[in-house]
Amino acid sequence: MNTMSSYSPIHVVGGGLAGSEAAWQIANSGVPVILHEMRGVRGTDAHKTDGLAELVCSNSFRSDDATSNAVGVIHAEMRMAGSLIMATADRHQVPAGGALAVDRDGFSEAVTKAIHDHPLITVVREEVTGLPPKDWDLAIVATGPLTAPSLASAIQKETGEDSLAFFDAIAPIVYRESIDMDICWYQSRYDKVGPGGTGKDYINCPMDEAQYNAFVDALTAGDTVGFKEWEGTPYFDGCLPIEVMAERGRETLRHGPMKPMGLTNAHNPTVKAYAVVQLRQDNALGTLYNMVGFQTKLKYGAQAEIFRMIPGLENAEFARLGGLHRNTYINSPTLLDPSLTLKSRPGLRFAGQITGCEGYVESASVGLMAGRFAAAERKGEAISLPPATTALGSLLGHITGGHIVTDEEPGKRSFQPMNINFGLFPELEPGSIVKPEGVKRFRGKDKTIMKRQLIARRALADCAAWLGQISASA
Repeated sequence: MNTMSSYSPIHVVGGGLAGSEAAWQIANSGVPVILHEMRGVRGTDAHKTDGLAELVCSNSFRSDDATSNAVGVIHAEMRMAGSLIMATADRHQVPAGGALAVDRDGFSEAVTKAIHDHPLITVVREEVTGLPPKDWDLAIVATGPLTAPSLASAIQKETGEDSLAFFDAIAPIVYRESIDMDICWYQSRYDKVGPGGTGKDYINCPMDEAQYNAFVDALTAGDTVGFKEWEGTPYFDGCLPIEVMAERGRETLRHGPMKPMGLTNAHNPTVKAYAVVQLRQDNALGTLYNMVGFQTKLKYGAQAEIFRMIPGLENAEFARLGGLHRNTYINSPTLLDPSLTLKSRPGLRFAGQITGCEGYVESASVGLMAGRFAAAERKGEAISLPPATTALGSLLGHITGGHIVTDEEPGKRSFQPMNINFGLFPELEPGSIVKPEGVKRFRGKDKTIMKRQLIARRALADCAAWLGQISASA
């Protein structure tokens, strides 16, 4: 650690996306950081390495379109704020149509190196078994969805609240060389070209109606991992196992991750596929592809057997089969103040998925905010919250505001993990949406697109102004 700093260190517990981003933001403000990471001493059921910011599920950061997609907007805002996670993702991107996907190993290795090389950050490999001690003064808990049981118990004891939990399922990864390209073809949906992409960034496996029905039958009859002591824990709807989606209705998959729209079979252009399975590049070498939307809790034997029913994957070899892990989060609207501080423990903040956000960039963005808030507090500066009109501010509002449910239970909040989406942003000013000149009919989809574009434009302008104010006052 650089001993030249006059500030006492801020402790960050957890070296995932949120913890790494929080540490980076704090250190870049001139305040020392001690980053405590359990892996290397104790592993988890889902992680494979002890690298910082390891991507456990998908390798995709989702859409990078900042003009009309909420995820793309939060990407842009994080880049404005000097995000380590976004800068590293940009350097390690792999083709993924309109999405920003990364080489997961290269990404984690680069984040780990950046954190270790920063003169104001000290990484300590140890398990923090309880809440940060009060003599740490300022601390951030960013332990993510796989918080160690002892720390989760300490959090529950401190808050007096029952921790809420859901399951996250992991999609399988296939070796590219084992995919039959005489059946499959390269194409992004609607030939969309994204960051680092060509419009042919996905491998597509076509199914006719009979093949699709046989596949759905096999999924619903497949042998799955039991819940055991987690029985009754709800799934997060954005990460449903493929077999759970299949159980919701025979047509669910072909209107979800297996939809055939926007795709034309290069081997047989005149025949429309009934359903399509897509695989996305998972590493920079292009040797690994993950099955998009195929997170699963099927047992390993069942996975290999059922997924080899997919045309083109009859001889698939799996670099990693899917899995299931628990994701725990706190009732943040009740427990945290607007700066992510635990109301019962001044100086102790929470960040990342444990706060009730969902997704890689969302997790990192909450780490970014928590880091900035903690650094300002350490330096005796006023804490500046991002405007509610920004993606950062709207996500923060969801986490710390939540939702009042019914009049029957006054004050009871229905709080569930949430990805960033335009539904979290404040409405536009009345009269903002104006029909373009020369357009006779302006409604429905066209009006929705304009609305999203205006919300995105407002968010980026307000974020730039907010960051400028912070810089001017620093």
